[in-house]
Amino acid sequence: MGRRAVPHVAMRPLWRCRNCGAEWPCQPARLALLMEYRKDRLGLLLYLGGLMVQARNQLAQLNPEHTPDLYDRFLGWARRRDRR
Repeated sequence: MGRRAVPHVAMRPLWRCRNCGAEWPCQPARLALLMEYRKDRLGLLLYLGGLMVQARNQLAQLNPEHTPDLYDRFLGWARRRDRR
């Protein structure tokens, strides 16, 4: 009997990866999201934007004195890079 693979999904309300414990989306989750949305970058950005709002609200409830800037974590990496 083999070990079951644990997906790299967010553990809410902490927004840590259930598999590796890194801030979600972790690198493996980012790669999986890029593959899933490879033909729909706008859809990926809309999806991540919605999750960013949820994360900000949940993290603010856990620590009202500190609201983290989540843009780079959720959206900055997913934007298309200039191909110059």
